[in-house]
Amino acid sequence: MNYPKKVTIGDITVRDGYQHEEKFIPTEAKVWMIENLLLAGFKNLEVTNFGNPKGMPQFLDADEVFKKVRNSKRISHLLPEACLTAVTIREKSVERAIQAKLDGYGPDRILLMVSTSESHHRKNSGLSLKEYWKMAEEEIKKAHNAGMKVNGTVSTIWGCPIEGPTDLDKAVEYTQRWFDIGADDVEHADHDGSASPDRVYRYYSMLQEKVGMTDKQIVHFHTTRGWGLANVLAALQAGMTHYESTMGGIGGQPANFVDGVPVAGTGSYYYKDPNLVGLVSTEDLVVMLDEMGIETNLDVDKVLEIGEMNERIVGRRLRSEAIKNGRIPKSLTGR
Repeated sequence: MNYPKKVTIGDITVRDGYQHEEKFIPTEAKVWMIENLLLAGFKNLEVTNFGNPKGMPQFLDADEVFKKVRNSKRISHLLPEACLTAVTIREKSVERAIQAKLDGYGPDRILLMVSTSESHHRKNSGLSLKEYWKMAEEEIKKAHNAGMKVNGTVSTIWGCPIEGPTDLDKAVEYTQRWFDIGADDVEHADHDGSASPDRVYRYYSMLQEKVGMTDKQIVHFHTTRGWGLANVLAALQAGMTHYESTMGGIGGQPANFVDGVPVAGTGSYYYKDPNLVGLVSTEDLVVMLDEMGIETNLDVDKVLEIGEMNERIVGRRLRSEAIKNGRIPKSLTGR
């Protein structure tokens, strides 16, 4: 097998991971997580969502989290090389991110998103795909003028929880379209665990052939059905080098129940079991790549320590096997 010798992992625990939690994660815990992820060597982190907090109360503290991180003395030396991202699906959230940037504490990068499924896209954004592409082109220019990078995400690549099967060719087309309108990089999202390894390899092989720009393509897998790391292996075989994951494999969609109060969330179809959705586990991914001899430039032991603390933050056992079993010993006397 011809795998990349080095990969980059972006951790998105504080945004994608915590958004699915049914209890509010304290602001200081979010800041602690961001600080320690940076200290472990991560340079790409998703910090929060600047969307309407009425539907996503986990992000009521979006501005406060950014301010505390920007003012943290523990990590001030690391921030110049870090890229901190905020999700901004619609115009108002982009405006909010721009204002935060102008005020000196905002994100380095924002995220916009389209789905290959029209019905899923409408539910997620409130706009048709035609309307959203027009809006995205305008917002990308505004973000760039404010000094922020823009990620364009393509979602429901391997399947849609509403419509079912989707077309891989359409996702490749949308990837090129993001670059054509100015996106700095593109995330490829397995939105609900529909991807299987054979189709993952097929898709990323198509992407490499038709679009290229491997260093600007980001791999994002859910592990709802337990295929997350198998899909990573398939993407590695296709030559992909940039990945996203969450501590303990948490995450998914914004919870529809937070601190005892029902909220909008994003739909009951994601909630067969809130504890069995989520992304690829950062801990397991890092340990696997280390064992395969693929460089991540991360402190593996610190990653495991953070994972253990994350279980205490969320208050339950999570889906990391590496947390339970540790790294593979290299000798009888130590690693």
